[in-house]
Amino acid sequence: MSNKPLNAQPVSDEQQVTYFIADLHLAQNRPDVTACFLRFLKHDAVKAQSLYILGDLFEAWIGDDDDSAYLATIAKALRTLSSFGTEIYYIHGNRDFLLGKKFAQKSAMTLLPEVELIDLYGQAVVIMHGDTLCTRDIAYQKFRLKSRSWWWQALIKSLPLFVRKKIAADYRAKSAAATATKSQDIMDVTPEEVVNCLENYQSQLLIHGHTHRPAIHELTANGINAKRVVLGDWYEQGAWLKVTPNTMELLNTPLT
Repeated sequence: MSNKPLNAQPVSDEQQVTYFIADLHLAQNRPDVTACFLRFLKHDAVKAQSLYILGDLFEAWIGDDDDSAYLATIAKALRTLSSFGTEIYYIHGNRDFLLGKKFAQKSAMTLLPEVELIDLYGQAVVIMHGDTLCTRDIAYQKFRLKSRSWWWQALIKSLPLFVRKKIAADYRAKSAAATATKSQDIMDVTPEEVVNCLENYQSQLLIHGHTHRPAIHELTANGINAKRVVLGDWYEQGAWLKVTPNTMELLNTPLT
């Protein structure tokens, strides 16, 4: 269950901090978000035991063969964070599900399955991006099923880089248009799906992103009290969840 190595050295009290982030949607045309993220890595995450990135770190991902200077900067910053002792774990989102082992290795990130059960200071916690919980968004779930298939991904990756860039841009435009016409209810999680997830993993705490609605929700699962923590997006501020052995806080900071 735990992602921590069994032979790990004891961690000092000062390092008993774990951060969770999601939905940064990093892109070259948002230097304010990028700068905020780099500050977070340098001043906050560097003091932590672990950093979990729960999807949509990037606005789009067209393949690990994109060797732009921008992506190299992000990879270098993450690798630098890792060199200081912070373990970095990554779960794919709906925008960057094509991110592969090559970029993960460049960034010193450990790729995790789309749903993972971790040991967080003695508590069994389910972590995920969160898009699979939005079962009422039928059109998206159909696309998700197709886009996660091996044949679809193989087809996309076989296309020239410039073609993939155009496809990604077109998809973002269509996604924005579709989102504008969907009700808030459809784009939020299905409550029954949340309970099913917690009960399937015998957990009382779920942490996810995707919906861009940061909050800590109380619910009942496995017949007792449970919590669902939703991470904030980085469109208008930096946002993260800070967890210690005794506290859990949703925090944010101005982009500039």
